[in-house]
Amino acid sequence: MIPTVFAAEEATGIGALGISPGAFVIQLITFVLVFLLMKKFAFQPIVNLLQERHKTIDDGVRMGLRMEKEKEKLDEQVAKAMRDARHEADQIIAAAHKDARQVVRDAEKAAVVKADRILEDAEVRIHEESAHARRNLESELVGLVSEATETIIGEKVDKVADAELVKRAMKGQK
Repeated sequence: MIPTVFAAEEATGIGALGISPGAFVIQLITFVLVFLLMKKFAFQPIVNLLQERHKTIDDGVRMGLRMEKEKEKLDEQVAKAMRDARHEADQIIAAAHKDARQVVRDAEKAAVVKADRILEDAEVRIHEESAHARRNLESELVGLVSEATETIIGEKVDKVADAELVKRAMKGQK
């Protein structure tokens, strides 16, 4: 129950609105006590938690921006590495083409040298076979001339004299 001191005032002023000033003061004191307790034990930790979360979010945003910048730098480095690799690959390919052309030129030179040797060997063989054929022909010719001389002269001439006659006849001497 409310003290009677305030009861007389109930009919006038705030009491006319149906509000008890004593109850209002007690509720005000209770509200202030609850507010102070909440401020000390609830609001401050909540504010601290919100500040920590705000700081974490800000750090995350800064880190995101820093990561974005690092990503751009990394992208530039990757692009540069790709350009360098492409350039190096082009140089390797160009060097390989140059080496291949040199190998072809060397092979052509070696083929020409080998062909020249084959031709020289063929010429030597031709000369040898030609000389051998001449010697065979000459010996057959000596035999034929010897037979012809024997038939013309009517007598047999020895081989040495016959060969001498044939050689002189072939050279146009008598």
